[in-house]
Amino acid sequence: MLLEPIYEQEFMECSFGFRPGRSAHDALQYLWKQCMDNQVRWILDVDIRSYFDTLDHAKLREIVSQRVRDGVVRKLIDKWLKAGVMEAGELSYRAQGTPQGGVISPILSNIYLHEVLDKWFAHEVKVRLKGRAFLVRYADDFVMGFEYEEDAQRVYAVLPKRFGKYGLNLHPTKTRLIPFGRPCTEQEGSQRTAEQGKGVFDFLGFTHYWGKTRKGGYAVKRKTAAKRMSRGLKAISQWVQSQLHLPIRDQWEKLVQKLNGHFAYYGITGNAEALERFRDAAKRLWHKWLNRRSRQSGGMSWQRFEELLKQFYPLPPPRVVHSIYAAKS
Repeated sequence: MLLEPIYEQEFMECSFGFRPGRSAHDALQYLWKQCMDNQVRWILDVDIRSYFDTLDHAKLREIVSQRVRDGVVRKLIDKWLKAGVMEAGELSYRAQGTPQGGVISPILSNIYLHEVLDKWFAHEVKVRLKGRAFLVRYADDFVMGFEYEEDAQRVYAVLPKRFGKYGLNLHPTKTRLIPFGRPCTEQEGSQRTAEQGKGVFDFLGFTHYWGKTRKGGYAVKRKTAAKRMSRGLKAISQWVQSQLHLPIRDQWEKLVQKLNGHFAYYGITGNAEALERFRDAAKRLWHKWLNRRSRQSGGMSWQRFEELLKQFYPLPPPRVVHSIYAAKS
């Protein structure tokens, strides 16, 4: 409560995680707009290895002391950082990282990356680039966009050194530079490089890619990332299997909640096909386990299952909750 008002006036527009009035969908919308407006041709997709477990306490204290001079508050922050972690009945104390589950961890992690990344990119990096560039960050998950490959390569080369200075490491295989140029339309000619329009990257659970619009142009589109899709369906399958002892109505009510929760996050413009596939797969998983439960009485045919859904247990249709058109207006 004390730190948030102090740092909210310093945190930048590109930062969205763990901040009041800002959400993952705001970050996605910001990313979409930057890609559409800034002639982005290259995306630097960065993964910080074990960020919350490797945050340097000494560096963090140094950063916090620049704005917070009250010794009592700084001592309280120190106590939070030194708090033990109970795992498998054993208490351990870490010399680095923020305490998992600690209420102060989100803002401390934001303060750290604000200094390490956000300020550095805005005040030292962008002024030295030839073309346009942007950064969008949600907690420790972030991507950078560049107009020119030369700029992207320069930042890519210096980024590990910058993070190493603060005790952080980038994942060598998950951090990558991706060609992400807008494809040319037929009217714009055929001078299209091999990499344009072929790059894709994942951010906040969505795969971002260039796709054709109804008017024949190109726009950045988003669909549910494959890993998130499979993870979500696996969770549905495990849940249904564990709840087979419940009456069908109770199972249906919970499944409806889960589907609506999925649509509430992944229901964005252009993702209708993935939402429909998730709903259809969840429906088939429910039938699979109900059929196994009913084997002693002959099982439950697909036709019988469809009749039950139609008459008594309808599943909610996929819906777009977050529209880019609403955001534009």
